Amino acid sequence: MKHITFYLDFVSPYAWLALEQMPKALQGISHHVEYRPVLLGALLQGDANPGPAGIPAKRLWTYRQVTWLGQSLGIPLQMPAQHPFKPLPLLRLALAHGQSGCINRFVAQAVMQHVWEGGHDANDTQRLQALRELLREQKQGDERGDEVKQWLRTNTDQAKQAGVFGVPAWEVDGKVFWGLDALPMLRSYLQGDAWFDEQWSAVDSIP
Repeated sequence: MKHITFYLDFVSPYAWLALEQMPKALQGISHHVEYRPVLLGALLQGDANPGPAGIPAKRLWTYRQVTWLGQSLGIPLQMPAQHPFKPLPLLRLALAHGQSGCINRFVAQAVMQHVWEGGHDANDTQRLQALRELLREQKQGDERGDEVKQWLRTNTDQAKQAGVFGVPAWEVDGKVFWGLDALPMLRSYLQGDAWFDEQWSAVDSIP
């Protein structure tokens, strides 16, 4: 059984699409997924990367593409009332309903649906309280506590050390697969495609 670490931030529409596509992409493969929320902004700043929202034309293209992808894939996706928004409240809320920096798929999906279905304000106070009620049966910690804050920092640092530069990203056997369109490549690796033995490291020597 392969162990996969899935790095995600709820501010990313591609992470939402990837979360929903994963069961289909990995069907029939023995694996275990560890869901780890990270702060995408910190990853982008570390590489001096403005991200899609930092380039006006790219921002509009991204919003158009993800909404088209949603309807194309049959995944509900409506842009929230404001984007980008500050994801920290949602990241900490999710981690408070997890354990040791990990959350389960139910929590990940519930928070993603909160953001990406309906076109609402992701940080609306009443909606956040409704989300807490939905998650109340999960393990509950203090979302404002030092432990939750440290988990987020540790997850983000761990992602950086693994070579993650954006989300969604999957790390398995020291290899990082980035982006929604990397799911077929991840599946191929998990199925034992010989290409990875012969070609994965070939690009390392390109000057």
